[in-house]
Amino acid sequence: MNAQGPLRGVKVIEFVGLGPAPFAAMLLSDMGADVVRIDRPGAHGGGAAEILARGRRSAAFDLKNPAAVEACLDLISRADILLEGYRPGVMERLGLGPDIALKRNPALVYGRMTGWGQHGPLAHAAGHDINYISLTGALDAMGTPESPAIPLNLVGDFGGGSLYLAFGVLAALTHARTTGEGQVVDAAIVDGAASLMGAIHQLQAMGMWSRGRAENLLDGGAAFYGAYKCSDGKHVSIGPLEPEFYALLLDKLSLKDDPVMANPYDASQWDAQRGKLEAAFASRTRDEWCAMLEGSDACFAPVLTTDEAASHPHMVERGVFTDVAGVRQAAPAPRFSKTPGAIQGPAPAPGADTDSVLSDWGFDRNSIAALRSAGAFGSKG
Repeated sequence: MNAQGPLRGVKVIEFVGLGPAPFAAMLLSDMGADVVRIDRPGAHGGGAAEILARGRRSAAFDLKNPAAVEACLDLISRADILLEGYRPGVMERLGLGPDIALKRNPALVYGRMTGWGQHGPLAHAAGHDINYISLTGALDAMGTPESPAIPLNLVGDFGGGSLYLAFGVLAALTHARTTGEGQVVDAAIVDGAASLMGAIHQLQAMGMWSRGRAENLLDGGAAFYGAYKCSDGKHVSIGPLEPEFYALLLDKLSLKDDPVMANPYDASQWDAQRGKLEAAFASRTRDEWCAMLEGSDACFAPVLTTDEAASHPHMVERGVFTDVAGVRQAAPAPRFSKTPGAIQGPAPAPGADTDSVLSDWGFDRNSIAALRSAGAFGSKG
């Protein structure tokens, strides 16, 4: 493993789940943490295509086996952070809940990732990203007047979930290293997604945001903040919110003397302005608009596919994307001037590193042999 970054030396136990918790673990690994996934014996997976599982090692334990549970508690006693993404009560039923874990390791940061949270009327209900952002008001704020628009699961799972989990466990780690006191971090997607809506809540409180969809500056209502089709069927985006940037865009589009375009903040003119912009952008190809507008202060960018994004000169020069075992993926972010992060390698096969993990984390050969004999690693351990 290629451990480097500001979290080098931090030990993390990740009980394998879906989506948000693995992505948070990936972020910690990218920053140098030693992240160990606890997988089920005989599970399938691994390889470079499994991007969210990159950069850690995997140990496989049969958590129905008391010896395996005890071994996990021994690992937990050596860890700085634990991550789990199960429904409330699952870790407790396994004998690995926070009360037991914090008795073994009082300085442990115990990170819990759920959609609804650890308590509340919906805590034990199944759900997915779309449901969580629905309950927070985020989904209702996006789309057309006729219907909400279903976004990628960036707002809930990864924005409101993974990023808040990673932020939470690192904040708690700072506290633990200062005081010796660990704690539970209850990271719920409904909490994080509601928090992400803070700017919209502020605009509403200031009387600057309508509760109707596509009636505001940033939700597709304003003509000068949106995406437009070009003559080749491809799209570009514009967003000149400031008057001087808007004026520059109009000048580039030969619309600066059009009275319809005079006041971009007059909502009564947005439909007419949109028609003017649609006609303008439909007159050239996307590449032609890039040649004219890209790099200017008109607040312009082409709408790229994921493949196109990877080859755009700006993204290439910054090294936004990288290659791991033949699979293109985003490089670690953010960037550090003194302790840059690094992808520690492709996703491991479940259980591929059980012995090396135990050895590196302080188990001697006899202890590992005893666990194998007891069936802690399952029939394939």
